[in-house]
Amino acid sequence: RESRPHLRNVYFLQVTMPKVRATLPKREKGASRFYAADDEPVKLHRNHKPKTAKLRSSIKAGTVLIVLAGRFRGKRVVFLKQLESGLLLVTGPYKANGVPLRRLNQAYVIATSKQVNISGVNVADVTDAFFAKAETAEASGEEGFLTAETATKPVVISAEKKTKQAAVDAVLLKNLSATERAYLRAKFTLTKNMRPHQLSF
Repeated sequence: RESRPHLRNVYFLQVTMPKVRATLPKREKGASRFYAADDEPVKLHRNHKPKTAKLRSSIKAGTVLIVLAGRFRGKRVVFLKQLESGLLLVTGPYKANGVPLRRLNQAYVIATSKQVNISGVNVADVTDAFFAKAETAEASGEEGFLTAETATKPVVISAEKKTKQAAVDAVLLKNLSATERAYLRAKFTLTKNMRPHQLSF
């Protein structure tokens, strides 16, 4: 039987190609026929809605935690509650060891077996918005670049935070005994011949 390759080409051009072209996305009117020179970021659709992190079973209201990272690493703090963001609301209290009301990630604390009485401490109005930084107008351009290097702006603590800290400290210190205050003031450190995996917190 004589082969007819030209018929296959005709079938491809007349039947197959129109079907393939119909599945291709149509170019919008006025759009360029060429790809952009630079890659443009494409926003991806996400159905994932992050949930609040599950609190560890060893952390309860009044639990004394050891901070492992950050400015107050090695300090002992008292856990008050978990915020909507999943972070832990803790305090030193400030008058005992200098740790103010602060948010911590539970991944960077060690929960001890020590529990203190926090009855009467009202932190219902303390949310993540309580720790929001105030927006300040910054100079732009060359002027802003030069002033950012030379000027050091002092951190100003709002009167609201000072009042809330004083109220929390007053109630918490009243509930603490002299031994518990000394325990919270003591900084956690590892000394020679101490094996962390054998310690009981």
